Amino acid sequence: MATQEDIKREGADEDVPGQSADAPRAGVSSEGAPPGDAPEPDEHGRVDGLDGEEREEDAQDVAAAGAASPTQLGPRRFVYAAYFAGAIAIAFLMSKMLSFAWLKLQNWKPAVGEPRDELVMPLAGLIGAIAAVYYWKRTRARQLAEEVAVEMSKVTWPTRTEVTNGTFVVIVTTVVSTVFFALMDKFWGFVTNLVYGGS
Repeated sequence: MATQEDIKREGADEDVPGQSADAPRAGVSSEGAPPGDAPEPDEHGRVDGLDGEEREEDAQDVAAAGAASPTQLGPRRFVYAAYFAGAIAIAFLMSKMLSFAWLKLQNWKPAVGEPRDELVMPLAGLIGAIAAVYYWKRTRARQLAEEVAVEMSKVTWPTRTEVTNGTFVVIVTTVVSTVFFALMDKFWGFVTNLVYGGS
């Protein structure tokens, strides 16, 4: 027993005069999918005339473009920068400590001679690199640094206009406050001299 909806559907499926039986109906693509949906791949795996090799080349082009993006590392680039800066700081401190220790050793044994930078600097750099690698291998320290970097990446920095406006407000407020308190000081000094009869 056909309902009214079935009868309407059958009437819509009938051929429209002036339209061939093979032509797709309005609102339906040639493959039976509504317009806007992605077409299905054919038996050869092609979609819109692209075979597997062409799709792979397109994917490689997109990946290459993404690899060139400076923000691809995200907040992790701050972690790398922090470890690099830490290694340099440790190397600097170690160079000073090694030079100081060498001078103390020279005072104890003069045959050692003056501190030699060509030995102290590479040794200090090696110590800094070892310290950075050591703390990189420690998962907890690296996770803590990454969490800090993620939180810092959420910070919104003021624009140049905001900084200029804020600086102007601070300068004007400082000048007005200085003038106000200088005038108040003069006024109360004048009142005090009147009351106490100062010269």
